Amino acid sequence: MSDIQRLSKKHPILKPWDIETIVSTFNSLELDANRGLDQRHLVAGVQKIEPERQYDDIRSALKKVEVSRQGMVELDEFVVAILREGDKAGRPGAAVGGAKAAPAARAFEGITSDRAYERRTILQSRQNASSAHTINEDEREEFTNHINFALDGDKDIGYRLPIDPHTMQIFDEARDGLILSKLINYSTPETIDERVLNRGRKLSPFQVTENNNVVINSAKAIGCSVVNIGSQDLAEGREHLLLGLIWQIIKIGLFANIDIKLHPELFRLLEDGETLDDLLKLSAEAILLRWFNYHLARAGWHRRVSNFSGDIKDSENYTVLLSQLVPGQCNRDALHERDLMERAEMVLQSADRIGCRRYVSPKTIVNGNPKLNLAFVAHLFNTHPCLDPLEEDTVDRAELDEFLFRDQYDREARAFALWLNSLNVDPFVNYLFEDIKDGLILLQAFDKIFPGSVNWKRVNNRTPLMRFKQIENTNMVVDLGKEHRFSLVGIQGADITDGVPTLVLAIVWQLMRANIIQTLASLASHGREITDADMVKWSNQVVSSSGGQSPPIRSFGDQALSSGRYLLDVLNGMKPGIVDPQLVTAGRTEEDMKLNAKYAISIARKMGATIFLLPEDIVEVKPKMILTFIGSLMAIRH
Repeated sequence: MSDIQRLSKKHPILKPWDIETIVSTFNSLELDANRGLDQRHLVAGVQKIEPERQYDDIRSALKKVEVSRQGMVELDEFVVAILREGDKAGRPGAAVGGAKAAPAARAFEGITSDRAYERRTILQSRQNASSAHTINEDEREEFTNHINFALDGDKDIGYRLPIDPHTMQIFDEARDGLILSKLINYSTPETIDERVLNRGRKLSPFQVTENNNVVINSAKAIGCSVVNIGSQDLAEGREHLLLGLIWQIIKIGLFANIDIKLHPELFRLLEDGETLDDLLKLSAEAILLRWFNYHLARAGWHRRVSNFSGDIKDSENYTVLLSQLVPGQCNRDALHERDLMERAEMVLQSADRIGCRRYVSPKTIVNGNPKLNLAFVAHLFNTHPCLDPLEEDTVDRAELDEFLFRDQYDREARAFALWLNSLNVDPFVNYLFEDIKDGLILLQAFDKIFPGSVNWKRVNNRTPLMRFKQIENTNMVVDLGKEHRFSLVGIQGADITDGVPTLVLAIVWQLMRANIIQTLASLASHGREITDADMVKWSNQVVSSSGGQSPPIRSFGDQALSSGRYLLDVLNGMKPGIVDPQLVTAGRTEEDMKLNAKYAISIARKMGATIFLLPEDIVEVKPKMILTFIGSLMAIRH
């Protein structure tokens, strides 16, 4: 029986010539070997038959279809996606190209019309259940604009841009992991070695999973919270999860330069009686508010901002900020405009004159969207910080130099902070030595690694804590470490509260190592504690059993590790063929070593490993960090 005959029996509401048109159109599309159409090309296919049908209407119809292959649409599913609700139910209504049946009324909080429901609510249906998630239409539009701007001209995905910001297209384009990988590298350059990505117009489900493994594990490595987000969620285009992840990636890029190491002049934001340590405790959002208020004060303005929502809705503070940053191109004329939308538009015209009309619209200013206004202010800071440089030989400069001396521990501290954040501790760890001073973060970590170990009734948790209360907590941290046989000779709670770098790193490292060892012990058949020697032995066996060229190592401090070739041999031993030998350098120069190390890290993430070390940690042979790398590989192997 031909497709036309079969479909005529299955869908009697359709005329034979309609079915013939659908079948011939489908067959003319770019299909895979199993006659499947990539979901990303569904809209173009349907619009060949119904040119006036909108992207989101087609996409919504597909979400109600049970597809047999993830990410692919077969002929029968293509027909169902074309049919209207009224057609499928056998009720009167046009067939191909007919009028759309009116949607039923919706009763969702904050959604006042059918159109708002269709535009702002995502239905996720499964065989026996469905759920609804709302997304912010303005945020989706501006994040899509950011992606179009950031990735324009990219050699691998440039042909897929621009993405229509007024539709849900971004969620379909992001499914294969390529756009998200590129976005991560735009926000934090060189995080992903793009040589490991699977590229092309037709990727298999397995290749998509590999790409999304890279996305998830790289997002963790730059500080995103990806708890309860997996590669499958990305491949399925889960809109609310994708939008949240995209925002985190964009925000990390926007905040990258809000750093006193890059902008020592941020020292000027200290208030009376504060020290540099007080500034380091602040989140990037809080520093931006300080910066905003600093310029409002310099402008002699009577108002201050404490948020990126209510305090900016009337555009007055924006008007004064812009006129203070670039007085030659921005003025205060908008203050005389009574209409809030018109005033906001005047602010954005001023922003446009200095190349900063991004992330917000008059509507999102007047509505006080906190994410988009935060992005706008961060962009202003990144392009026009306008802070006077610090003078040499001053007390301020001396205090800053002392901080920069501590920066020698920054790489290790960064990795440990990311690891703590991966445990979903609260609040988020921004600067390790400051954020663990009250002991609460470390106590949470102990309780997650050794459940029930912390007696929370004894913990002081009403922040902010006086110093003696902080020390009571950090003494408890030290006691817990000793109970679990940590080496803490000479370490007291006060050392943690004082942020002594070497001692803080010592205890956090032992917590991280305990987490790795405990995970491996739970996965091992014998259940005993895994030692460093066991991990070295395992990696040597993987290399030798697969015919790797690297000689065995004696420890994770073995200088032979610096070339990166040994770690690549371990990866190839775990999954033969995953390492392309043509991309592996001899590892004789520092540049070649770094290329190998970067390649190894991205392959490990592609295989599903959570990796926090940097290429420099491999090149410089940092034993602790290399242990975490091998430990993560052992965990996914088991």
